[in-house]
Amino acid sequence: MSTTWRNILMAVLLVLLTAGVTTTYNHYRGTGLSRVPEAQPGRLETARYDLPERPGHDAGGPVVRPVAANAARPEGEVPDDNPLAQSPPFVADKLLLYPTITKGMRTPFDLWRYYGRGRSSFGSPILPMRFDQWVEFHRKQKPKLMRDVREYMAGRFDFSGQAMPGAYMSGGKPIMQGPVARLPKGFATFEELAALSPAEIRERDLFPYKPLAHPLQSTAHMLFPESWLKAHPEHRRIDVDLDFPDTYLPEFPPPLYLTTHLELGDVSGGREITLENYYEIFDGLLSPEQMEGLKELLRPSPTTWFNHTDHRITAAPSSGVACFDCHVNGHTNGAIELGPDSRPNMGRLRVDTPTMRGNYNLMQLSSKRSIRSMDHFAEVEEYFDGDPGMQQSIGPRAVKREVTNRMGDFNSIIDYPPAPKLNPLMRLIPELATEQELRGEQLFHGKAQCAKCHSGPAFVDDYMHDLRVERFYAGRPEGPIKTFPLRGIKDSPPYLHDGRCPTLDDVVEFFDLVLELDLSAQEKDDLVAYLLCL
Repeated sequence: MSTTWRNILMAVLLVLLTAGVTTTYNHYRGTGLSRVPEAQPGRLETARYDLPERPGHDAGGPVVRPVAANAARPEGEVPDDNPLAQSPPFVADKLLLYPTITKGMRTPFDLWRYYGRGRSSFGSPILPMRFDQWVEFHRKQKPKLMRDVREYMAGRFDFSGQAMPGAYMSGGKPIMQGPVARLPKGFATFEELAALSPAEIRERDLFPYKPLAHPLQSTAHMLFPESWLKAHPEHRRIDVDLDFPDTYLPEFPPPLYLTTHLELGDVSGGREITLENYYEIFDGLLSPEQMEGLKELLRPSPTTWFNHTDHRITAAPSSGVACFDCHVNGHTNGAIELGPDSRPNMGRLRVDTPTMRGNYNLMQLSSKRSIRSMDHFAEVEEYFDGDPGMQQSIGPRAVKREVTNRMGDFNSIIDYPPAPKLNPLMRLIPELATEQELRGEQLFHGKAQCAKCHSGPAFVDDYMHDLRVERFYAGRPEGPIKTFPLRGIKDSPPYLHDGRCPTLDDVVEFFDLVLELDLSAQEKDDLVAYLLCL
């Protein structure tokens, strides 16, 4: 078939496929970009590009076929042959099929409303346009996107920057006062909201702790806070910025504590540990094997979107990222990612970078995949979004098992920060604790039911739990997620896997609602005071 007839046939198919679509992106034509394609938050969109000829590729064909994802039935209706049709009513109704969106295009902020499957489990290392067009596309899209991101987050949270009096992280950064999640209109207190049943909260759309999505989920991947980018401008993205202010994130750089040298306290001395200084800091403190593991945790390698190829979201090529670029000094800088455990891309959960402190005491790692050892965790290709095929184009990490074992060996000596008010059995020492902290401990082990999932030396049960939070809002179930340790929790905001609880006060409000605990305002304050001691 000639190229001309093939293009005519594709054009006819394109017309047929677009029948019934009511909303489309404006076309991206050449480098003109008369209007940047954008998806409005919370609305079903169908995305497509019209592109000029790209050298070395077929000309004229659409990158994304504009399929009418949900136009064939009323909004929220689930087909009878869909498994969700057999689910409980609070799961099946009011869900939308994922919109058809390709790399770089805006995605809804309320992705919890969507469900479905993607066209393929596998990604491509090829951009939908030339790299110069890609840069120009994001130059035009990013300002409006970030204005909408800030407006959306301001509608959900009051990031006032108010600090708790006398409360600090282990390195001295002030801890933010909460709760900062905004109450629905007509409610003066969280206690008023908690007096309603889950069904009523859901029916009236009152739940203040709905999931958070990546602000640009079509590319997603690592999104670093401003504190990191000031020190590492090579990781500044051309397409999107993090949606949390630095005041609500962990301190940078955080202290590093080692189980093998508790007498030294923070062995980093207030410095970010890098390839350039790690030998100076640790020579004489680590074994040769641990030193090798630390070096590999600091070594950058190519990743999806951060690399030396055109398939990237940084202005200039780079060496990629290292483990300690997110897990700074064995802790966390608050960078976000998408969990690599599911498809399609828009169905993956936003995840905050967890701390590596105390991993020696955990039997289960990762939020959804239940990885059972630090050595295995070091091998997992998270850098490639769970897509090993991307390695062929971007470049493999090429780390042998003996090397990942050594990475795990260093991981296994990273300790929690000091907790001087706790005794060896992880109970408060009465002579050192306040009356409020002691009341909080009693609530933790009693009425608040925290200890049912948070027990032992790390305050974690090493199980996965399904809180079934979709009882409180019309959204896709998120399923079981790993319980995270509470030891040293004051150093690790924001909270829950996706950061929807920016402060410890928000955590207590969230669980009071979800577990229907009926806590008073005073009891909540007591619990927060206790959590600060851990």
